[in-house]
Amino acid sequence: MNRKRVLTGVTTTGIPHLGNYVGAIRPAIRAAQSPDTESFLFLADYHGIIKCHEPGRIHESTQAVAATWLACGLDPERTTFYRQSDIPEVMELNWILTCITAKGLMNRAHAYKAAVQANTEEHQEDPDHGVEMGLYSYPILMSADILMFNAQEVPVGRDQIQHVEMARDIAGRFNHRFGELFTLPEVKIDEQVELLAGLDGRKMSKSYGNTIPLFDTEKKLQKSVNKILTNLKEPGEAKQPDESPLFEIYKAFATPDENAAFVQMLADGLAWGEAKKLLAAKINAELADKRERYNELTARPAQIEEILQAGAQKARREARGLLDKVRDAVGIRALK
Repeated sequence: MNRKRVLTGVTTTGIPHLGNYVGAIRPAIRAAQSPDTESFLFLADYHGIIKCHEPGRIHESTQAVAATWLACGLDPERTTFYRQSDIPEVMELNWILTCITAKGLMNRAHAYKAAVQANTEEHQEDPDHGVEMGLYSYPILMSADILMFNAQEVPVGRDQIQHVEMARDIAGRFNHRFGELFTLPEVKIDEQVELLAGLDGRKMSKSYGNTIPLFDTEKKLQKSVNKILTNLKEPGEAKQPDESPLFEIYKAFATPDENAAFVQMLADGLAWGEAKKLLAAKINAELADKRERYNELTARPAQIEEILQAGAQKARREARGLLDKVRDAVGIRALK
């Protein structure tokens, strides 16, 4: 059976929160369990240093992200799980692709255009003021990540669609010039993906400061849930699900029958305080075992490192074969 190859990268600049779990981690782990899927998941630490120049934060995030995925059920035997910086073949391919990528293509990248626009609005004399080459060349590195393993599908948010399209352009350019070596990747947008509401009702995001930490203690989890925005309706007054983000968060952890029962309790006058206790208990029921596993892993970072190194060995075996073909195609060969 031909398995579909799916590749996902996670940038190592933060600590995963509840929104990351619902929107990305949980569905990706479920998808990786499918027998017709060959899953590649990597910690994108080189991408992390594009914007984050805090070494401690990059290091801390790398451990936390790896521990989170493993604690949440990622099986390193079924998934090729590795750290980007452990695969030197990716960086070599990055340079080869850089040598054939049109500057005009990079000029059209959303992040670069946004930086130029910001400089223009601030009346900077140099439109490239503050733009570093990591930001400018980011789409080429992402292309190398994808093409190195000839991924067929790349699950991304809508803000990343352009980068996968650029990977297709770069792959097509190489194939036309040097021979058909790269698969043209397809964007995978999950229309059913859950964008979890935050404490204030907006999308849960670190930039909004409205997140619920994923692996806080049960007591701290309850304190975070208690901060969810509600109105001033008293106990006994009927409440509707759209009056607080509380219900949207509850729905992400409950069955349809449990959702319906919760809606009815709100309509019957359930107090907001009691509703928050029910929500915290529901979240904790799903995360308690995972929290314990996460704490075990973070207490033994050498165990995480061992898993990542085993994944890197698997990934490098795959990468080496393709890179040898790429090198030969561009004329980098042994003299005979």
